[in-house]
Amino acid sequence: MRQPDETVLNAMIGQTVKRLREKSGLSMRELARRSGVSQPFLSQIERGVSAPSMVTTYRLAEALDVLPGALLPAGPTARVTVVRSDEGRVIPVANRPDAAAGRALLMQPGNPLEIIEYRIEPGQYLEEWFELAGDLAVYLISGALDVEVEGSPVVRLQAGDLLAHPAAIRHRWLLVDDQPVHALLAIAHPPEGGAARRPAARS
Repeated sequence: MRQPDETVLNAMIGQTVKRLREKSGLSMRELARRSGVSQPFLSQIERGVSAPSMVTTYRLAEALDVLPGALLPAGPTARVTVVRSDEGRVIPVANRPDAAAGRALLMQPGNPLEIIEYRIEPGQYLEEWFELAGDLAVYLISGALDVEVEGSPVVRLQAGDLLAHPAAIRHRWLLVDDQPVHALLAIAHPPEGGAARRPAARS
């Protein structure tokens, strides 16, 4: 089943954010404050004018106390989910034009498992620190990737390597020798409350 086009999808996401905000009894100003985005940008998201980045999606989910997938339109209900190579919501890591993007292979309302594919090219912005509730694992399909996990030595992943760690520890990815990377990220969120992934506070 093909997803709606970007304009329709952005409108659906905006409506969902607005509905959850109103259900939580939050004003637009308060949600903007809690999620660390500007009120004008939040207004653009709710009106479907702008699409939230991965960072913003996680911040909004945290502020609304829902799983990140709750902000995206629900797919068809079925016991078996198939995502074709040309399907999946493409979401930039940050709200900047040079940001690397992930393809959400699995990010659905009510599902604590999240799987995102990354194809990262040299020059794309990637170096955001993240932390979240739950556990994560990154599997490297091709290329080389340095993973910084706070309090531990930097781990260099090569093709075929997997790294797993508690997601609550601050972490970030860095390209090696400015070479492209293809990776899969799996996140197991807690099924209730406090499950949103967010950029960590900078030291």
